[in-house]
Amino acid sequence: MKVVSIRDIHIGKGAPKVIVPLMGRTLDELLLEIKTIKQINLDIVEWRADLLEDIEDIAKVKQTLAVIREELYPIPLLFTFRTHREGGNKAIEDSYYETLLIEMMKTKEIDLLDVELFSPKVTEIMEAAKEENVTIIMSNHDFVKTPAKEEIMWRLKRMQELDAQITKIAVMPNNPADVLTLLDATYTMQSLYADRPMITMSMASTGAISRLAGEVFGSSATFGAGVEASAPGQIPANDLKHILELLHTK
Repeated sequence: MKVVSIRDIHIGKGAPKVIVPLMGRTLDELLLEIKTIKQINLDIVEWRADLLEDIEDIAKVKQTLAVIREELYPIPLLFTFRTHREGGNKAIEDSYYETLLIEMMKTKEIDLLDVELFSPKVTEIMEAAKEENVTIIMSNHDFVKTPAKEEIMWRLKRMQELDAQITKIAVMPNNPADVLTLLDATYTMQSLYADRPMITMSMASTGAISRLAGEVFGSSATFGAGVEASAPGQIPANDLKHILELLHTK
């Protein structure tokens, strides 16, 4: 299993890493949010840029990113634009999604970049990521259901084939059995196929156990709520960090 090191954070080694989202709509909101999350015991900050009011102005996005990077340094920063089709805040053209992600890579202000598996531009974005030497978390989200175990594993394997350094899938359970499906798929991937860190989770309150016990099955990181949760079922980050470290030492 490869370990992905970002600054002094080693994903795939030790307890699962806690990622906390920034969800502000404006720079002022983001700055207030940063003051709060800097007091949280976290490992990585994710900027959910799809909530930014000025997201369709590349120059303003770059300006905002520069401020965020300065305020958070040296905490590792993950840039995410979650598309509307995968539960994000705003619908944009696929061509702009590609342009936005590539331009953010070129700033050298981000440590990790979220790239959606099913983006029509995934190949082009991955080629650019290699040139810019940016670590990729390739992701897939299903806010309606939990796919079959074989489908979950196929998506994670496909992310590996596309050379993402970290793979990620989040699914919605409709019953406790769905949570077991996600955990079973995670464990089978970890045991037989995964050669790099992966992040898996079952959402909502039904799936909360997957955020707490993911390490047992093979998940290397999870998302905890800071000022605002970015997905259903996120646990407050300080509580999550404490529980993860407690479980890891037992």
